[in-house]
Amino acid sequence: MDYFTLFLALFHAYKALCAEMLWDTMVRLAENMTLECVYPFMDNLTQVEWFKVNATQKESIAIFHPSYGISIREPYDGRVHFLNSTMTPNDMTLSFLNASDADVGFYSCFLHTFPRGTWEKVIQVVSSDSFDIAVSPSNHVVSKTGENITLTCPLQTKWPVQEVRWEKIQPHQIDLLTNCSLSQGRSYGLKYRRQIESNCSEEVGTSIGLPLVTATDSGLYRCLFRASTGENETFVMRLTVTQDKMDYQYIFFVAAGTVLLWLFVVLITMVISYNRRRRKRKRVLFEASGDTQNKATNNYRNPISTNEPPDGTTEDVYVNYPTFSHRPKTRI
Repeated sequence: MDYFTLFLALFHAYKALCAEMLWDTMVRLAENMTLECVYPFMDNLTQVEWFKVNATQKESIAIFHPSYGISIREPYDGRVHFLNSTMTPNDMTLSFLNASDADVGFYSCFLHTFPRGTWEKVIQVVSSDSFDIAVSPSNHVVSKTGENITLTCPLQTKWPVQEVRWEKIQPHQIDLLTNCSLSQGRSYGLKYRRQIESNCSEEVGTSIGLPLVTATDSGLYRCLFRASTGENETFVMRLTVTQDKMDYQYIFFVAAGTVLLWLFVVLITMVISYNRRRRKRKRVLFEASGDTQNKATNNYRNPISTNEPPDGTTEDVYVNYPTFSHRPKTRI
């Protein structure tokens, strides 16, 4: 009986421990779902292994090695695959096919890197009924691409805040941006795929910074306050990042000007080449016409052609003259 009581106590303690397990991303269960795991640093990745964290053990799902390739465990072979590992070295996102209720639970993306060492991201997959994002934003922030944005939660309660939690809400998942414990002065999280600036202190613990925002940063952001007395407060805001039209117009005009300049250079080159060929053709025709006129003039001046030896030597011409007698006539 004592052993049974001890077993129940351990079971409830472990269950409570699992219930308090912190996640970095919460994903809604879907037939085809992706568990995002992007290493935000530029270290060398030596090996990645995905686990499913069960009640009693960690079940290995898949292993990726940059040199030896990919190994998928038998229960998951044909159901999971790495989505972008061949195109992006630090993207170890795992894709599920034909997922079911049996796939609900906690997953661990465990990386071995150099020189930082190990890095882990915990993802919780929940059923659609447990995934509730029905929130309405109370503030709207509009920004342009490339700007640095600071999101601030107005803390209006007067009770002592113990913890501040920032999340980004999407239709299929919720990402933990930072979890700041004001009592300890420490931040947990920082497993999000992009850089988040956050200071964990009572003075600036209610704001986060997003440097150089892009269109992918648009969405709902939620901050949750938790007091040491047990009260909670939530504040939701929407961030919209717009494209700078002037930049696109400038790029368009620059590209159009470059194309027109290239066409102008090609046209000028063709005209110059054509004129050169035309002048050369006229010169050849003129020279040929001059040779013809010279030959005609020579033929006019020398109607009787004389054959001269090719070596330039002359021949002697002999003429026979008659011999006349010079004797005087006799007179009769």
